[in-house]
This record gives sequence, structure tokens and C-alpha cells, in this order.
Amino acid sequence: MKVTLKLPKPRNPLVAPARARKAGAHASYNPARKVRRTEKHKLNQALSGRKTEGSYDA
Repeated sequence: MKVTLKLPKPRNPLVAPARARKAGAHASYNPARKVRRTEKHKLNQALSGRKTEGSYDA
């Protein structure tokens, strides 16, 4: 009688290096981008009627 051992499924060799990496946003601090984003947000709120022209927060 032949004995067969059930082996566990092999692990994905790409998972360990991927989990070890520290991923994140590139250059997350960008003041010019923040200014553009807030102005764009204000414009979209004004155009959609959620805020009036004079109710901008400084």
C-alpha cells in the first residue's frame, strides 16, 4: 500500500516582499496642490448652489 501525504498549498512568493514594503503617497506635502484643491472645492460648492458667493470660509 502506497502512503501519500497531503501537503499544504504552496505560498505565493510575491506576497512577503509586497507586505514588507512601506507604500504611501509620493510627496504628500504640497502646499500649492492644497491651495488649488480648496479653491476647486469652493468653486464646485458655489456652482452646485450649496454655498453662496459671500459665505466662503477663509
